[in-house]
Amino acid sequence: MTASRARQFSTALTHVILPIMLLTAAMIGLGLLVTHVLVRVWPFTLEDQAVRALVAERTPTWDGVSNVISLVAYTPGVIAVTLVAGCVLRIVCRRWREAVFLASAVVGQAVVYKLTAWVVDRARPPVAELDVFPPMRSFFSGHTAAAVALYGGIAVLLALSARRRAYAAAAWCLLPLVPLAVAVSRVYRGMHYPSDVAASILVGAACLWIMRRAMLPSPERRGAPAS
Repeated sequence: MTASRARQFSTALTHVILPIMLLTAAMIGLGLLVTHVLVRVWPFTLEDQAVRALVAERTPTWDGVSNVISLVAYTPGVIAVTLVAGCVLRIVCRRWREAVFLASAVVGQAVVYKLTAWVVDRARPPVAELDVFPPMRSFFSGHTAAAVALYGGIAVLLALSARRRAYAAAAWCLLPLVPLAVAVSRVYRGMHYPSDVAASILVGAACLWIMRRAMLPSPERRGAPAS
């Protein structure tokens, strides 16, 4: 291994692989706490009631809307949006760094989800489910985490490249609405508890922070957006 490749591997290990491993360990620990220790502790004791209350408000119209929102975060949709956004970023930025950042955030959360779901067995809420998925993989919501990583990543890139603070603020206000809508839809459809989607938001945000720190220059190096 050459010195250059050794440095690249060391950088990847320090700034990406190790943090993702630590995040996975943290989520497994949190999942075990939620499923074995905190089950009878407030506010987790209220989760069944919260899910049942939301399910009681189901209508055919909202069932259809929630399905469309969930489809945004299904694996085919996430892959398609990531590929399209990556190609656009490559053309606009004339380099791969931004596209790799976005793809890495999406892949990173998927790795954390797969490993966590393999260890943590949490039954889905005891309500009628509108989707068909493995029954013991409620913690955490892969759909929500993917939406946070993808649409949050796009918001990060738009905010970093915005020439005016108003544009950066618009990116941060509008794009995060997608993962929030996905989070609500997953609970509405009876697939997750509120704590599952809350954990997913943390995972997606953490993956963005890890990849942002590893792959994108700091605002000081890029220059702050103009007011």
